[in-house]
Amino acid sequence: MEMRKSLLVIAAMAAVDGTARADVTLPGSSESNTNSGWFATVDKSLEEQPHWVCPLVTVFPQLVEEFRYDEIAQNKVGGITLTNNGGGVRGLELIPSEHVEILIGQPGYMNLQTPKTTISGWTDESLLVKYRFLAANEENGNYVVSGFMGVSIPTGNTPFTQNATVTTPTLAVGKGWGTRGQGVAVMSTLSESFPSGNQNYLGEPVVWNTAFQGHFSNYFWPEIETSLTHWKGGAFSGKDQLIVTYGINFGRIPLDGRIKLTLGVGYQTANMSGFSTFGSGWVITTRLLF
Repeated sequence: MEMRKSLLVIAAMAAVDGTARADVTLPGSSESNTNSGWFATVDKSLEEQPHWVCPLVTVFPQLVEEFRYDEIAQNKVGGITLTNNGGGVRGLELIPSEHVEILIGQPGYMNLQTPKTTISGWTDESLLVKYRFLAANEENGNYVVSGFMGVSIPTGNTPFTQNATVTTPTLAVGKGWGTRGQGVAVMSTLSESFPSGNQNYLGEPVVWNTAFQGHFSNYFWPEIETSLTHWKGGAFSGKDQLIVTYGINFGRIPLDGRIKLTLGVGYQTANMSGFSTFGSGWVITTRLLF
């Protein structure tokens, strides 16, 4: 139901934007790539960068215009299960100018089940601005360098809020080899989070994500991702956690005009580190590109 509501909101926004901008050709028109206006800016920006698909976990170094919805399930020690419906750095992503993307996050709805009780509630709101410094498509170098600034606002329910505003600057890079039809790519991000309060619990985690992605047979994108977190201060001070995700994306599947669909699924597990906040889990993603 939440996903259906979100998609309806996107459709309404697109209709309003199309009405307000007389110089924008409607999606699906043969002139949508050449007219001035919003979609022309989007098309120009996308053409200037590699055409990889978004990894399951690592935040995309490229700019993208889409709505993304994820389902995440984690199995923890002691028979605890945590599900996150729609959360993370996910939601509505827009390209307002050639080198800039903004993301309006969709707060996730969490469900924590223990052998004795069940607790549910919303997570914090997240916002992100992405600036692409350098990029070249597959014919001109196949690389990208970007910077992000993310902000998490403590709007969630107890116990799923961080009780502080958290800013997270990120550097992101990517390099590919091959063509638009097939090849391989490596994408990596390095970030550190700085909470405005509650430091005794949150600390300042440093996160290094890397995605190794292949592209075969048009819509087939297998991948392996690593996520290494080192906590500076806070409840987990000095600890390291390495999570590996084994996944696959299917995309970009044409739907109607410029609208495309990408679906993905991945299995996550803690590897090569003696500490983990969870044992294993699954992530499922649905992305509507426009």
